[in-house]
Amino acid sequence: MLSFKRNTFTFLKILLIIGFGYFFWLMLTITLEYIPLDSNVSFLMIKQTEVIERPEYLTFFYTHVYTSIFVLLSGFLAVIRKDFGLKNLHRNMGKVYIFLILLFAAPSGMYMGFFANGGFSSKVSFIILGVLWWFSTYKAYQLARQKRFKEHKQWMWRSFALTLSAITLRMWKVIIVYLFHPNPMDVYQIIAWLGWIPNLLLIEYLITKKHL
Repeated sequence: MLSFKRNTFTFLKILLIIGFGYFFWLMLTITLEYIPLDSNVSFLMIKQTEVIERPEYLTFFYTHVYTSIFVLLSGFLAVIRKDFGLKNLHRNMGKVYIFLILLFAAPSGMYMGFFANGGFSSKVSFIILGVLWWFSTYKAYQLARQKRFKEHKQWMWRSFALTLSAITLRMWKVIIVYLFHPNPMDVYQIIAWLGWIPNLLLIEYLITKKHL
């Protein structure tokens, strides 16, 4: 029975890695659309007002896009750490993850939240997301410095749940558009909240049940 549980757990971890690899590749293809720099491609095509009227917008946008892909990868490598005997990798990737979020990805994301599509509701959601993302990451960093590693692990999972909103937001968008064909602006209002709240609720449930 113990062997069966161990094999099942190993199988689930392998599926997790495969699943993450697939979605990471999708996010990487999105990121590569913005290389070389071009303000008339993909998402930026519907943000021309900001591009033209706010010279700093592109700086924040590219900062967010280019750092977030590394945040996603380093975060994943950090959280799977001991399960695969990768303690040193966990420490190094954790430093990269925390550094990029606190200094670049979260601040630029909060700035972009003020100009999110979908009106006031979407703006509020993305700003809250950015604040929680920064705070949970800083809290994880602070607890690691204090050697309170159990709490550090829990806050890192909270942070990574918010990091994964980059993926889950797009998953919800595909599902909602496919099933309901709503107005594009309505989609933004919905996925702005769906992208991160279920992630956080799931992590809180797992922490409460002592699975993390």
